[in-house]
Amino acid sequence: MYVAALVVFLATYLLTIVWTSIGYHRGLTHGAVVFPPFVRRVVVVLGNWITGIDPKAWVTMHRRHHLHSDTALDPHSPKNVGLWGIPREQLRSYDLVLNALRAHDPETEAVAPDVDVSWPIRSGAWWAPYVLHIAIGVALAIAGFWPVGAAYIAGMFSHSLQGAIINALGHARGGRNFELDDNSRNNTLAAWLILGEGYQNNHHRHPASARFSYRRSEVDLGYGLCRLLQLFGLLQIEQRTLMPRASSSSLTAPATTTSL
Repeated sequence: MYVAALVVFLATYLLTIVWTSIGYHRGLTHGAVVFPPFVRRVVVVLGNWITGIDPKAWVTMHRRHHLHSDTALDPHSPKNVGLWGIPREQLRSYDLVLNALRAHDPETEAVAPDVDVSWPIRSGAWWAPYVLHIAIGVALAIAGFWPVGAAYIAGMFSHSLQGAIINALGHARGGRNFELDDNSRNNTLAAWLILGEGYQNNHHRHPASARFSYRRSEVDLGYGLCRLLQLFGLLQIEQRTLMPRASSSSLTAPATTTSL
């Protein structure tokens, strides 16, 4: 049963990463990958049910993060709140964005006019996705599969942890391939745990690139998955956005690796 629990956790953990990293981030936010209309609709409509996060609010926060990276207006920068303050800060910023969207604040709505607010948020039932996943986990536990139920809940609720790892380590610990105005870093641990998302310095230099890796030694599993999904016609990688591969001698600064 514990093997089954591990499989369920990995499957749900990866599902939430894929939905946010490829669906919300590379697709909806930056247009680095383009979905066919039906697939895009699935990403938007089911996004809140899968991740618990409204797609329009997520895209709004991330676009603001790029506009104001590591300044006082950044919705989640460790420069402002420290590493351990990131989980609370990203939740606070998300709530602020949701409240602004509910109030139809024109400035907030204008950040992501191309993405719709999800039904749970429009209807006031923001809690519905969480109740659904908890109910599934509890049902599995009552049926005698409590490790599987716990693994399911942990995996489906892992998005906040994934975001905290990226937003904290990706802007505080690691090397830099590019000298930018922000404090973005390439953190190998975050990159391996979250489908290449830890290569924040690379991403901030080329935000419209579907590939977050730059050095040949950097591995972006999310980009590899994008290429696989492209083979099945589920998305199209925008080739004009890809970063060139670089040898270490062509970079402006040596990249250091850290897992802390």
